[in-house]
Amino acid sequence: MYPRSFEYVAAESIDEAVSALSSSEFGKVMSGGMSLIPMMKLRLLSPDTVIDIGGVSGLDQITEHDDHTSIGGLVPHKDTAESDLVPQALKQAASWTGDPQVRNRGTTCGAIAHADLAADQTAAILALGATMVVQGPSGTREVAADDWFVDTMMSALEPDEILTEIKIPKRAGGTAYDKLGRRGGHTDYAVAGVAAWVARDNGTISDCRLAVTGVGSKPTLASEAADALIGTDGSESVLADAASRASAEVSALEDLYGSEEYKTHLTGVFVKRAVSQALGAQ
Repeated sequence: MYPRSFEYVAAESIDEAVSALSSSEFGKVMSGGMSLIPMMKLRLLSPDTVIDIGGVSGLDQITEHDDHTSIGGLVPHKDTAESDLVPQALKQAASWTGDPQVRNRGTTCGAIAHADLAADQTAAILALGATMVVQGPSGTREVAADDWFVDTMMSALEPDEILTEIKIPKRAGGTAYDKLGRRGGHTDYAVAGVAAWVARDNGTISDCRLAVTGVGSKPTLASEAADALIGTDGSESVLADAASRASAEVSALEDLYGSEEYKTHLTGVFVKRAVSQALGAQ
């Protein structure tokens, strides 16, 4: 199927892109186009204007700063997956995003802006406590990951704003991401996936963040499970308790890939796996 007709704007700067987006009735920004174009072909989306930011310079770098690592708006999944500056949870999630063509063309910021309920990198962004930098007609603003994911394919990004950067805070501790993909193993979207960040002091877990994707209507934190781990030694019985708490606090949705009971069970399974891997990475 072919998309409906639309105006195409090849922006040379973010300011130009924001201006075109603001002046259109229903405009959409394209960085890699790996999600947008298929949806347009299926006519699930029919924007009157597509603003391509692929030619904007300065957005394709991963840079290190004193207190954070910055991922630019045009950094492809492949670069995120291979960068030594990126925490392991996000590296792993990026490496399991799509196929090689998607990883070479699609972008990490594009995936976070798209906010698919079963995407991989969304969980990592949440667990890592990232900050999204967006630009609109009124300038730039920052949005915490905790406030970013609103509902199914809905984020805190306003219709006239563009996600230009993701800031990953530098924190001591180990991180990990693990999942079951829709075609088994780690391929395709997540039936259930969990990202973990765990800090430990003298053998005791001092802080923790856990995020789940693929299970409910949006990527979400498993805060009760994470809190249950703090102050413990991360033993098998402790992990089992955290897994049980995570299963109880998620709101699973039945779909073609699993019942509520199955996806709830998988949440606990991957909480244990992700936390174990994060602890082992320290």
